[in-house]
Amino acid sequence: MTEQLDVAVLQRRLAEFAAARDWKQYHTPKNLAAALSVEASELVEIFQWLTPEESARVMEDPGRAPRVADEVADVLAYLLQFCEVLGIDVLAALAAKIERNEQRFPVPEGP
Repeated sequence: MTEQLDVAVLQRRLAEFAAARDWKQYHTPKNLAAALSVEASELVEIFQWLTPEESARVMEDPGRAPRVADEVADVLAYLLQFCEVLGIDVLAALAAKIERNEQRFPVPEGP
């Protein structure tokens, strides 16, 4: 792939993919939120019975690593489509949330 990978490019590719298959009719906020939840659950399923140590090394497991990457991609794809449909700038929303959390949870002062 030669084009630069950024959020806007990926959102456009996802929209074009869905439009070419006439799937836009199904990409309502409700449906996309549900699909996002399902894909997140599929990611959780991979880790369900792993110990904390096994989960920390999951990307070293040739059987699990591709599954983790695929589920992460599915989660991100549905999140980007959800944001596109609702007109949410995902990076701006994240930056604003980080700023709010920095205010809500200040770094503790030393002893």
